[in-house]
Amino acid sequence: MLLAIAVLAPLAGGLLAGLLRPFTSRAVAVGASVASLIVAALAGIALLVRHLVLHVPDHLVMLGTWIDVARFTPHWALREDTLSLVMVGMVTVVSAIIHVYSIGYMAHDRTEPRFFVYISLFTFAMLMLVTANNLIQLFFGWEGVGLMSYLLIGYWYDRASANVAAIKAFIVNRVGDLFFAIGVVLTWLTFHSVSFDVIFAGVPAAIPQTYHLFGSDLPVLEVISILLFIGAMGKSAQLFLHTWLPDAMEGPTPISALIHAATMVTAGVFLMVRMTPLIDHAPVALEVITVIGGTTAFFTATIGCVQNDIKRIIAYSTCSQLGYMFLAVGVGVGPAAIFHLINHAFFKALLFLGAGSVIHALSDEQDVRKMGGLWRKLPVTYVTMWFGALALAAIPPFSGFFSKDAILAAAFANHSRTAMFGWVAGSLGAGLTAFYIVRLMLMVFHGKSRIQADAMAHVHESPAVMLGPLIVLAFGALTSGFLLAPILIGKHYAAFWGSSIALPYHGAMMHRLDNIPVWGAELPLLLAISGIGIAYWFYEIAPAMPARLAKAVPGLYQFVLNKWYFDEAYDVLFVRPAWQLARLIWRVGDDEVIDGVPTGLARLTGAASGQASRLQSGSIAIYGFVMLIGLMVLVTVFLLAR
Repeated sequence: MLLAIAVLAPLAGGLLAGLLRPFTSRAVAVGASVASLIVAALAGIALLVRHLVLHVPDHLVMLGTWIDVARFTPHWALREDTLSLVMVGMVTVVSAIIHVYSIGYMAHDRTEPRFFVYISLFTFAMLMLVTANNLIQLFFGWEGVGLMSYLLIGYWYDRASANVAAIKAFIVNRVGDLFFAIGVVLTWLTFHSVSFDVIFAGVPAAIPQTYHLFGSDLPVLEVISILLFIGAMGKSAQLFLHTWLPDAMEGPTPISALIHAATMVTAGVFLMVRMTPLIDHAPVALEVITVIGGTTAFFTATIGCVQNDIKRIIAYSTCSQLGYMFLAVGVGVGPAAIFHLINHAFFKALLFLGAGSVIHALSDEQDVRKMGGLWRKLPVTYVTMWFGALALAAIPPFSGFFSKDAILAAAFANHSRTAMFGWVAGSLGAGLTAFYIVRLMLMVFHGKSRIQADAMAHVHESPAVMLGPLIVLAFGALTSGFLLAPILIGKHYAAFWGSSIALPYHGAMMHRLDNIPVWGAELPLLLAISGIGIAYWFYEIAPAMPARLAKAVPGLYQFVLNKWYFDEAYDVLFVRPAWQLARLIWRVGDDEVIDGVPTGLARLTGAASGQASRLQSGSIAIYGFVMLIGLMVLVTVFLLAR
């Protein structure tokens, strides 16, 4: 019952906010949405307490029969195991905090109730995803968050840039979703079910099976795992399918926080962890996941170092942190991936909402080059954002330190070539992450103000309804690491997770987290501290240094500033050919065939009628002559036919 309340309350809140608005005030409609999320969060917390303290066993909450076609009969049921309950608790709590914050942030928006309808339905879709008991229901939630993200990124639909960003996110995600859908179909063909329990039970029998494709025998589990992973790459913005995420900043800032912290982008990580009983028997897929995760952690960190939009800097850090989570899945420590996901939810939501507080104070200014010296004007935002920044930089005792270092320790302990690549890339990414987040903090809050005097005079701290969520999230960013580490990745991790997460090699990697050389364990932290020191040197001691460095290596600077030219490459490879093909189809298929044939026939008929009308001269002699000619033709044809 509690799980049903936690999942369905956001749906009720969204519907109420939409249905009540025509008949009541904005406050009532918004209040219905916020109250529903608070109820959902309380139910989510109660679920976790009941599961952990009272040890209620895993079970299903049946809501009814969903589809009943021949042998295909997936039920609509809510899965109540540790992994799902942890995700439900995280999603509902963080979403409730963002709902409360949005009351202040969106107070002056003319369509505020519409925003709350979308954001509540967004949360509902994510909850359906994490509580799914089969791949079809998961796909329903998967597409639900995709649809709602499209509506929310393009929320300010009168802005061309917002529409472009929404369409881009929609299309890129559909690319990943196509592979995900094929993976679901192959799963059905292999296991004759989409239920997780049936699939996982059938994995041992499926290990020797192959697909004969392109003259080769491809292992079934490898193919399915890679297809599902490509789907996860789209949702979680991994390398090659990452380009939509920074542009998603066109939506309102609370949506950026929700997408990046608790909902859409974490869906891919959750899918991979949920499918660990299958993926762990696909070693090639694990290596692919490791390489993509490690590479994403590094390359997006390089981009974050030179961006100037406060939200985009934080957005690239999301890609990077998701890379660490995939790296954890690839090296066989799924619990560490979920641990980092939870910590990330707190400090990433905090950073985005803090950025929103800064943007709110500066009347929508987002360029960090036009800020500076704000710490006295925004003291609460300043202090709380430092909590988030240090957690992202993985500095102890803040939360990111415990989960990120556990992931890198597992990569080091794995010793495979791909895992060591992930460790090197992740360690370098740790140093770069610390550099760019401290760069952001220094450029926004410290140094000489670059804000115009008249604008500076009106800068003020955000209202309490926005500061309260920042303080709560800052507490989470500080404490979630050392409070949850003993439970989620400590000695009793196996008892905590039960069978909800499978681990390859009987959890060997989890047991090696504390058994790597000291230099291997401490190097990521040393790089992070070095990154902080370099940022302080560049932006406090020698502020002219970044410009001189950019001039010294202009090619490298432009390469990183232009995000490794992924957008430009995709434009040449996909967008322009697709545009030209569409134009060709329009010209030939539409203009020449669909419109051209009827138009041509009409013109031909008109011309023939015009010519025929000229024969209507009124002369009886001509009419008689024509009749005679016609009679002769008719007789000739008759004689020939005979």
